[in-house]
Amino acid sequence: MAEPLIPTVDLSPFTKNDEDGKKKAMEVITKACSEYGFFQIVNHGVPINLLQRALDLSKVFFEYPSDEKLKSSPASNAPLPAGYNTQPQQSPDKNEYLLMFPPGSTFNVFPQNPPDFKRVLEDVFSKLTETGLLVETIVNQCLGLPPNFLKEYNHDRSWDFMVALRYFPATESENNGLTEHEDSNCISLVFQDEAGGLEVSKDGEWIPVIPAKGTLVVNISDVIQVLSNNKFKSATHRVVRPKGRSRYSFAFFYNLQGDKWVEPLPHFTKDIGESPKYRGFQYSEYLQLRLRNKTHPPTTPEDEIRITHYTITS
Repeated sequence: MAEPLIPTVDLSPFTKNDEDGKKKAMEVITKACSEYGFFQIVNHGVPINLLQRALDLSKVFFEYPSDEKLKSSPASNAPLPAGYNTQPQQSPDKNEYLLMFPPGSTFNVFPQNPPDFKRVLEDVFSKLTETGLLVETIVNQCLGLPPNFLKEYNHDRSWDFMVALRYFPATESENNGLTEHEDSNCISLVFQDEAGGLEVSKDGEWIPVIPAKGTLVVNISDVIQVLSNNKFKSATHRVVRPKGRSRYSFAFFYNLQGDKWVEPLPHFTKDIGESPKYRGFQYSEYLQLRLRNKTHPPTTPEDEIRITHYTITS
């Protein structure tokens, strides 16, 4: 039987202390992260009916007229536009979204309607935070780092955020939903409706991530790539909009506190006689550069700031 293009990993061995199951799962995850940074997970601890409820309510919300959605417009002092927003007219990305920080954050602006939406969003956020911690622990083991190293390095959860997205149907001439990119954070978790459209770059080809109910997509992001000195890859991915229908998804960004210093760890450099492939940087500096890509779109792809901005050229 052919190996699935994007491997699916059962996380239950990590909650049941099944050592053999853990070993097999880590082999699959290590291979996927070393090659292209994408895999899918089941038995991840987030109830399937909760994920489905979140998708259903987001569909209701995004169908509201603009004046209703705009009641949840972001506060001006938020580091990211928490609340409802839509991509600027000139943006190549064609979507609208609702962004939230952790439950209890003063930046959050929740819709009043549908009535259950706020509670469901907060429940999903809390569950995905727990899953993010579990995945981070597994990645820590796969990289051979000391126990709890990443957890202690990345202990502040206040910069995590989640986005509910609606991508508009493709037109005859254009189907871009989200242009090719890598995520700037540590680990991203995604669940999408049956419309699909998420694709990952592997060996120069775009591989579709086929939706499967209850499955979360995991992608390794830039911080892990830098810390591991390229041992694990930050996944290059995009969203292609389907024709004749909108696409709904949620993306959860297990992030890093902005003041943290990011550079290749000695474990992957001097301890094994390797040169660092990146110069160190403060994480918030990189975020500001990435945000500028959005507010002032570069005229050519070469001008777009990616993690290669910090690459040490020999």
